Amino acid sequence: MRRTLLTIAASMMAGGAFAQSSGISSETSSANMAELIKQGYEIKAAVPNGSKFIVFLQKEKSAYACEFASLASSRCGSIN
Repeated sequence: MRRTLLTIAASMMAGGAFAQSSGISSETSSANMAELIKQGYEIKAAVPNGSKFIVFLQKEKSAYACEFASLASSRCGSIN
């Protein structure tokens, strides 16, 4: 399943190199979904993963995948 999600993310993001957003330090490639949305990231896709969803967000050339367990619980990591 993890390989499938990475394949989906790669196909969605094809077409260029993706750089880290200046709003998030390159040393810390994790954030939560609320922070990313406040920074202007847009939800591009969501796929079910058991009882959770994997949500893909993108802003310009930067992208994140977030594990969305509930309205109050998400964890995100850079996929570029």
